[in-house]
Amino acid sequence: MIRNINFVSKFKKANIFSTLLFSLSIFFMIFKGLNYGIDFKGGTLIELRTDVSVNASSIRELLSSMNLGDINVKKFGKDGDYLIKVEQKKENNNNLISEIKKKLSDNLSAEVDFRRVENVGPKVSAELLESSIIAISLALAAMLFYIWVRFEWQFSIGSIIALFHDVIITLGIFSVLSLEINLSIIAAVLTIVGYSMNDTVVIYDRIRENLLKFTKISISDVANLSINETLSRTLITSITTLLALLSIYILGGEILRGFSFAMILGVIIGTYSSIFVASPILKFFKVSYKTLEKEEEKIAP
Repeated sequence: MIRNINFVSKFKKANIFSTLLFSLSIFFMIFKGLNYGIDFKGGTLIELRTDVSVNASSIRELLSSMNLGDINVKKFGKDGDYLIKVEQKKENNNNLISEIKKKLSDNLSAEVDFRRVENVGPKVSAELLESSIIAISLALAAMLFYIWVRFEWQFSIGSIIALFHDVIITLGIFSVLSLEINLSIIAAVLTIVGYSMNDTVVIYDRIRENLLKFTKISISDVANLSINETLSRTLITSITTLLALLSIYILGGEILRGFSFAMILGVIIGTYSSIFVASPILKFFKVSYKTLEKEEEKIAP
């Protein structure tokens, strides 16, 4: 059943809200920055298990006395499990892990088991950060090229603004909450780009189809009709995806929590932007049947 919700009447308020969120995200990313993980900062990640629960602050104090740089210790999963992140100041110290294990074993009243250890050097972390930025940039460029080939230039501008909107606001929320940015979050951002583009293309395709079908009505009415016609598909896709992501977030453990949270944000923001960011751009450019006609005339030999 096609609903008749007047989305166009909400475009102005939605645009103000989006502009505010986007600006705040940029502000926090510039002045607060992003909380880069070991992947991008370099250092050592240790997943520690003790046979009895100990105070995380005790572990932190012991490691701080070793002059290792920034140290982060937090409970990880069940009692006795801890995640330790160390910014390694001593380069090429092959005995670092054994030194940390000895320090903890000698001073904690518990048996210490290192379940997982990851080391990332400063050079590798810089390369990973550069590669991640390139990957996101190439993904955005590829999406822009696809829309440029598939639709008219007005659609291209709308879709790329929606993509930047989704990515920047997602990263902005991570900045505000000081959540860690690692390689899994970059993977989530790339997935968000694809998901958001898919939603936008579905609505754009219906708008283009209706512009060719209803040549006498305005872009506002066409946008309203098209969004309502695709609303059930949009909501069903988003809700089913969110159900899967919520399951991963709740049951997937600490390792998958950041990734699933980024994906949840991306699905919600992407669904919102395909309706309230991408579509108003077409209204702004006053896209009409004549616009499509002119573009087809340029392409025709």
